Amino acid sequence: MRVGLGFDYHRLETGRKLILGGVPIPFEKGLAGHSDGDVLTHAICDALLGAAGLGDLGQHFPDTDPQWKDARSLDLLARVVQRVGEKGLRVAQVDTVVIAQEPRLAPHFAAMKETLARTMGIEAMQVNLKAKTTEGLEAIGRGEAMAAQAIALLETR
Repeated sequence: MRVGLGFDYHRLETGRKLILGGVPIPFEKGLAGHSDGDVLTHAICDALLGAAGLGDLGQHFPDTDPQWKDARSLDLLARVVQRVGEKGLRVAQVDTVVIAQEPRLAPHFAAMKETLARTMGIEAMQVNLKAKTTEGLEAIGRGEAMAAQAIALLETR
């Protein structure tokens, strides 16, 4: 068994779609980023890469490389899972938390879990999602940003 920790943090901007866990969420702002800005999927990618000893998301998909401009984070996750598999490992469990003042995310968790699980080749019950606010504190609390944390457990195939 191997464990990895992931974290991501992005600004919110008007004029962008909000994508979390690969699912479009109705909201007036979206996450800024070189890709689609999906902080949840990015945190999961980093957790998986860390558990496999493969560095971080920026090493594999640098924001200086135009081929990743506006990339779907689910596509990046699928590539990460493939690289993890090449190391003889598979995803056993992923636990996450999204830190956002708004919008309410719980109504979207079922779709997010299904989408993430399908992309990782696991069952939805192996993915856990939580959401927390910062109770109005700092950039997240002012509605200027969102963050996500993830921990992943990998096992030998």
